[in-house]
Amino acid sequence: MTITSTASPVVISPEAFLAHWQGHRRLTRRVIAAFPTDEFSSLSIGGMRPFSALAAELLGMAGPTTHGVLTGNWEEYAVSKATSQADILAAWDDTTAELERVFPQIPIAKFGETVTAFGQWTMPVHDLFLYVIDNEVHHRGQGTVYLRALGIEPPHFWER
Repeated sequence: MTITSTASPVVISPEAFLAHWQGHRRLTRRVIAAFPTDEFSSLSIGGMRPFSALAAELLGMAGPTTHGVLTGNWEEYAVSKATSQADILAAWDDTTAELERVFPQIPIAKFGETVTAFGQWTMPVHDLFLYVIDNEVHHRGQGTVYLRALGIEPPHFWER
């Protein structure tokens, strides 16, 4: 069977992609906020890093990746210096607003280009953004395990 198509190679618009990503970010923010303050930076199960370290990693990826794609300037990847729950939540909100401002500036053709992000990840831009989201979902799952271990019902994953 041969399938011939003249349709655009775009499967999802940048606007819909950003809305999807921001839905994940809203959910991850609720997971961050659900932690008891004293457990946020100290709880570790099975060798996993505390959730504060995981959230800081996510902060170090979202904004810098978006800026790198737009500008081609790949400053060294750095985990956010925010460590307290309040600081991470504030930085999370700042990054959310930054994504709303910067992401729409990325030309649609850029999503098909191959880049090397932070000198270490070479892939098409659309895959890079999916990687950032996948990493967030993975770490949010770890946070969900922590919340359940603390006897806290985590936010439902489908309520993005």
